Amino acid sequence: MENIYTIEFFYDLLYIMFLVGLVVFVSLYFVDAGYGKMRSEKWGPAINNKVGWLLMECPVFFVMLYLYFKALGDPTLAPVVKKAPYWLFFLIFEFHYLQRSFIFPFLLKGKSKMPLIIMLMSVAWNLINGYIQGYWLFHLAPQYYPDMYTTSWVLKPQFIIGTIIFIIGWGINIQSDHVIRHLRQPGDTNHYLPKKGMYKYVTSANYLGEITEWLGFAILTWSLAGLLFFWFSCCNLVPRSNAIYKKYEEEFPDEFDRKKLKRIIPFIY
Repeated sequence: MENIYTIEFFYDLLYIMFLVGLVVFVSLYFVDAGYGKMRSEKWGPAINNKVGWLLMECPVFFVMLYLYFKALGDPTLAPVVKKAPYWLFFLIFEFHYLQRSFIFPFLLKGKSKMPLIIMLMSVAWNLINGYIQGYWLFHLAPQYYPDMYTTSWVLKPQFIIGTIIFIIGWGINIQSDHVIRHLRQPGDTNHYLPKKGMYKYVTSANYLGEITEWLGFAILTWSLAGLLFFWFSCCNLVPRSNAIYKKYEEEFPDEFDRKKLKRIIPFIY
């Protein structure tokens, strides 16, 4: 009964989070999340931006780490999760969050701040998402779907295509962050419209990279858990890209008319 309750609880949580994502999507078209370019005092107390990024991103890294090694310590699960698909899932996921948690924050320039409430909400999401991704991949899938992620999974179209999409998204994300960090020379306080890389097509190229990554992850795992991650990323980043688009449009109206930029999906939106 305990195992049945566990998997039922997992799927209930999964469906609830799909609905929460929809609420987030609609809300963010009316309320700008107050960090980065949308930073506002109305969001209350704030902390150093670098510290905020580190604290809000690292929980998911450690949750996934814990769930994977917990499975490795289980005599029933260990033989299964030692197979190539499982440790590749682990490495791909942790590869992203190693960079996002422990490298990206220290590359940020300036002394901007992040609202404490934004950081805490992100921590909550990352804890839940880490549980959903890790528990599905390393605990539920091996127990309830042992024939799904066999060694041959790495040769299936889902895994190959998904991994390629993930890598493309990661490259777009890293390159776009690099462009943003180098828009200004030291001491320069002017604002500029990013123009390199995928910024030639959209104003939120970094977000394009991120949702592309998690689309790839959803495909390579071929799971509802992965789909939730992609869905939630879109629900958060698509409306935020709209807010950033409007801000750039106000600052650089002439360039917008000439370039016909989109928000986050080239040539579409």
